[in-house]
Parts: sequence; structure tokens; C-alpha cells
Amino acid sequence: MKTLYLECGMGAAGDMLTAALLELVKDRQAFVDRLNALGLPGVRVEAEPAVKCGITGTHMKVTVNGEEEESLDENGPSHDHGHPHDHDHPHEHEHDHEHEHDHDHEHDHEHDHGHGHDHDHGHEHVHHHHASMADIEALIDGLSVSARVKADVKAVYALIADAESRVHGRPVSEVHFHEVGAMDAVADVVAVCLLMEEIAPELVAASPVHVGAGHVRCMHGILPVPAPATALILRDVPIYGGRVQGELCTPTGAALLRHFVARFGDRPVMKTEAIGYGMGKKDFEQANCVRAFLGESEGEREQITKLECCLDDMTGEAVGFAMEQLFKAGARDVYTQAIGMKKSRPGILLSVICLPQDADRLAALLMKHTATLGIRRQDLSRYTLSRGIETVQTSYGPVRVKKVAGMGVQRFKPEYDDIAALAEKHGVSLDEIAREIHI
Repeated sequence: MKTLYLECGMGAAGDMLTAALLELVKDRQAFVDRLNALGLPGVRVEAEPAVKCGITGTHMKVTVNGEEEESLDENGPSHDHGHPHDHDHPHEHEHDHEHEHDHDHEHDHEHDHGHGHDHDHGHEHVHHHHASMADIEALIDGLSVSARVKADVKAVYALIADAESRVHGRPVSEVHFHEVGAMDAVADVVAVCLLMEEIAPELVAASPVHVGAGHVRCMHGILPVPAPATALILRDVPIYGGRVQGELCTPTGAALLRHFVARFGDRPVMKTEAIGYGMGKKDFEQANCVRAFLGESEGEREQITKLECCLDDMTGEAVGFAMEQLFKAGARDVYTQAIGMKKSRPGILLSVICLPQDADRLAALLMKHTATLGIRRQDLSRYTLSRGIETVQTSYGPVRVKKVAGMGVQRFKPEYDDIAALAEKHGVSLDEIAREIHI
């Protein structure tokens, strides 16, 4: 199985992910030329060689109308977010994509600053336009890229906009992105989505994400790291802090990981074919880079536990309630089978599949919600296919598609809730919407 593994030991920034993936492509300059030919307003992208801790990699330089957002940090990377880095334009959002950029592409402000950087947008922008989500989507629709890339880019932005709207208590329609930051971040998101299409991994996995530590000073005051929007996007994703003071993962990087990565954890056993290093701008004791491994891995095996008990004195409603509680508590699967018990009594075999670390907790729930007096436990291993979700754009609206791959198998299935909602909204059949889905 073609596998891409991302090491995020120094966080995740859009430009660093782009650079790491670019190093996996055979003709890098051709890709950069293609990106520049898309016509993103005022955007120019360059791939520059960079060295961190003696390791050579690539840094992506993105300029908008000739400007690259630069850090105004007064001290070295070890300095905390203690000095001002003010924004001289009064935004509503400290981390809205306008701000996403104000730390997402400073260039590695998004990620590189190990210290406070209160943005002084001293660059003399003649026009500080703010783009809405609708503006961003219209821009994406006009790009000369595949429908799949457009859907991926929109899905990434939807994650960011949803997080920002929840943080600020405003509708998504009121989330705005600062002009320079928006274009810079659009370039990152489009580049990563294009590279994912070109590399075409069957499985994308990543390490737990280093989000940094300390605080970042923004327009509304001092915020903890990770920033609120980043924390929302990374919910259910394994993250950690560390000695590096500063913000190492921002909404853009978080949303890209959340959209593409099917599994977070240790690097799988794989035969590596190529390795890419995407470098940030700052220098730390630890190499400031995202590392990407591309290669072949076999079908994955994971350790699981099966819990079982036999029931002959419970109503169907009570068994159904117990199953619901087990699913809510994190069981991978819960199912029943009809069995014959002693004295020819009909009964039910209730089985629970879970991770070993969840077994004791779920066994306690089985005892609580069923009439069983004992539970059998088996520790097993199982082969699994990699699973992921991709958003596909149709003429009726976006549809999430479940994808599985590995061991010579590749399948996809549209999310029923999505196609059902669109079918009801537009008065068409499920099949009519499903026919428009092309992977």
C-alpha cells in the first residue's frame, strides 16, 4: 500500500507541509511553475534550499504583491510571547484567517515563532480588503485544478471557518480573512492539495502533533498555545507541548492534517522510497522541519479485545440501550447473535470489539447495563484496511466519501447522511446524487 507518513515533531505549518511534499515529487520546478501559473492574485511561490541542524531541505517562500510577511520578533527563538507584535488594522478576529495568516504565513510565524510576535503590519498595504468564505470559494472555483482538488481545498477552509466561527461566536458567513494572509494561506492549502493529488497515497498517517507551549499575543490579548481555533480543529488528534515556547501549529496546518490524515501514531512498517524535509524559517535546538516519508507498507494489524456475555432474561429494548451505551463509550463494534442456552432457552450472545486499553472500562459498562454475571475476554489481532474521508463536490452540494485501501483493495462509499440530505433538499433520488461522485 502506497503510504505517506508525516513527522510533525515541530508542529505543522502550511508552507512546511508544502515543502516536505514537494521534495517527494520528481520535477519540483515544474510543480512550482504550475502553482504560479494558477493566477492566485498577486501570489508568487519559490522553493528555496534551507539547512536546519546540518540537514538540507526546502523552504517555501510565498510573496503577495512582492511582500513576504516577516516576523518583527525582537529576541531570539527562546523568547516567550512577551513583546508586542500589534496589528495596526482593527480586525474582529485574532485568529481568523486574516490572523491565521498573521501568524500562518509570517512566513513561519504560523509556526516558526518560538516567541511573541505582535504583528505590526508596517507593510504599507494600500488596500486591506477582507475576504469572506464565499469570496474564498469563488476564488477556488475559478482555479484551473481538478474537481477533487477544489473539493479538498474547500473542505480544509470549511474546517478553519467552522472553528473560527465557534471561537468568536459568529456565523461562518461573518468570518473574514485578511487580504495578504488569505492569499498566502490559499497558496499553501492549494499547493498541499495539488501535491496530495500528484503523490496519490493510499494511506496518509502522521505522528502526534507538537503544538508548542506558552502564549501568543494577539489583538484581543494574550492567548494560550495552541490557539483556540487550532485546539478545536485538533480535537481527537493526539497533541503535545514541549520546551519550545511559541505556536508551532496553526489553523491552516491543523486543518490540512485533519483533512488528509487517516491515522495518527507511530510510523508504520514500510519500505521507504523517498524522504522530504520541509523547513521553517526559525532556528531552534531541534531541527525546525516537517519530515515526510513515502513508501510501501503492508496491510496493517492492530491489537483488539473481544468481550462476550450470554443473556436470556433481558428485553430487546434493554439490550438495545446497553449497545448504545457501549458505542458511546468508545467500542469499535457491538453486535448480537441468537443462541440456544441451557434448558433449551433462547438467548442472545452480546459481543463487544474494543481496544485493549478500553476493555476494563467497557466490561464495567456491560456489568452495569446487562443482567450478565460474567464476561469472557479474548485478546486478538486483526488485519485492517486504511480508512479516510474525502469531500467530493457535486452539482447538488458537497458529499463526504468514505475510502478504504490496502492489501490490494480500494473501495469508496458516499456518506449516506450527506446524500440523503441532498436528495431530500433537491427532490432527487439517492442514485442520482451518487452517480455524480467520481473518485
